[in-house]
Amino acid sequence: MTPSQDRQRLLDFARARGIFRASEAEAAGIHSHWLSRLTAEGELERVTRGCYRLAGHDTSEHHTLAVAAAIAPAAVVCLLSALQFHQIGAQSPALVWLAVERGAASPRLDYPPLRIVHFSGAAFTAGIERHHIEGREVPVYSIAKTVADCFKYRNKIGLDVALEALTAAWRQRRLSLPELNQFAAIDRVQRIIDPYVEAMLQ
Repeated sequence: MTPSQDRQRLLDFARARGIFRASEAEAAGIHSHWLSRLTAEGELERVTRGCYRLAGHDTSEHHTLAVAAAIAPAAVVCLLSALQFHQIGAQSPALVWLAVERGAASPRLDYPPLRIVHFSGAAFTAGIERHHIEGREVPVYSIAKTVADCFKYRNKIGLDVALEALTAAWRQRRLSLPELNQFAAIDRVQRIIDPYVEAMLQ
């Protein structure tokens, strides 16, 4: 393959993938020196350590979630970042909140800043939705799962935030009691949530 073909192959790869890791390009048979060369020439830009995209690529309001998913594909967007993604409540976190399976290594990034929470068992695997942001598949917990998680981690984020999430999701009719009960049972917070649900329904 000629140098011009190698160059075009990387540009086509970047265009198709949006944000991508250097390891993904190398797995596709693209030599790492092309990443350095095209970045130096201004064709690509380095988003964060080991992560690239086409220069001048438009970013969405959820850009940091796409970057986090590129670097940590096994993690799931959770809690305050999931609330912001679903437009529930008024949360606008400066950090990207990610759930990582207990026992797995925590991802480390220079950008974006992360807040890691360790989930285990069904609390980690249940309620995951997959959304496409800037060419990346981004795992995000559903609204009902996120509301239950907010009550489980109320000591980290504040009970007021959990109550706001519950009330806003219910008023927007984006939450059903059966699915909330399902995830509250998984998170073992049903007895904590029930009084607030009963008061909300009165």
